[in-house]
Amino acid sequence: MLICERIFLKEGHLFRPFSESCDVKCRGYSLPLQRRICDFGADVSFNGIPEKLYEHYGIEIPYSAVRYLTERHAEAVKENEYYETAIPETDGVGCIVCGTDGTMIPIVVTEESADAGNLSDRRKTRRCGWKEARLMPAHAKGSVSPVFGCTLGGPDEAGDGLPNCAIHAGMGQKTEVHCIGDGAAWIVNQTDRVFGSQADYLIDFYHLCEYLSRASESCEPDNPSVFSDRHKQLMKEGKVSEVIDELKPYSESDSVPAAKAPVRCCLNYIMKRPGQFDYKRASENDLPIGSGEIGSAHRYIIQKRLKIAGAWWKENNAGNMLSLRILRANGHWENYWEKTDRI
Repeated sequence: MLICERIFLKEGHLFRPFSESCDVKCRGYSLPLQRRICDFGADVSFNGIPEKLYEHYGIEIPYSAVRYLTERHAEAVKENEYYETAIPETDGVGCIVCGTDGTMIPIVVTEESADAGNLSDRRKTRRCGWKEARLMPAHAKGSVSPVFGCTLGGPDEAGDGLPNCAIHAGMGQKTEVHCIGDGAAWIVNQTDRVFGSQADYLIDFYHLCEYLSRASESCEPDNPSVFSDRHKQLMKEGKVSEVIDELKPYSESDSVPAAKAPVRCCLNYIMKRPGQFDYKRASENDLPIGSGEIGSAHRYIIQKRLKIAGAWWKENNAGNMLSLRILRANGHWENYWEKTDRI
């Protein structure tokens, strides 16, 4: 689209009345257009966005501009993130369900070559690796609208994000926190650190089932499903000690490698996590015993955009993109565009 406009001189500076009234810059992008670009950029590969913009709006925009604008807005979102850590002095909702888990995303690191201006050499120094993105959802019991947090940082940073999500989900001084996870030590430690006595921790039942199923194949090779189902039911009924006693006679000796000792591994998994298998109490209080919603959130928040085929991310860009997607998942997309300025 080509537009010719009259240009005026105002107080020694060029003045474009048409551009001012339309909120556009010469060779620039209006805020409404930047929003539409980021709307696509937050969901799909940058390469496919120019075609979509032309299809929907009849606008030709280069790939470089699409990437630049999306990354700049993602960076702005990341810079304005703020975690609340002080539990409000109110009773809050009765119960908060939360958890955290990680998924690996592809990260690329480039090093400066001896000839810094030689891009070919710089590409040769590229190293590809993986970084764990830790997702933290929280919601009030019975709610279907979780509050999300996500970080590429370590366990402490992930732990700091848990109370922020819980607070925005309605946590107060009298709120009970029901945390679910796979039993990783860092998750349990962070739950204790940030919630203290207000929280209980429950091992994801379906993660436990994986251990019981492998052990059953060794204990009862002719009919492992019956053996496995029995012990799963015992665990649901809170009879943890009975399960331990029945598995012990089948346990392999310490000299057997862990990969070939499913019963011993299962026993160790249960015995080293006392108090984390109270499925009976959870069921009686209508609380979840599995962390399926965390796995689902990993797929539609993190993996859908950051693990697409062929995509490798610089760590800072990956963190910014996660913040952009969390912004949308938490329903703050409209609020951001109402307050932000054009780039």
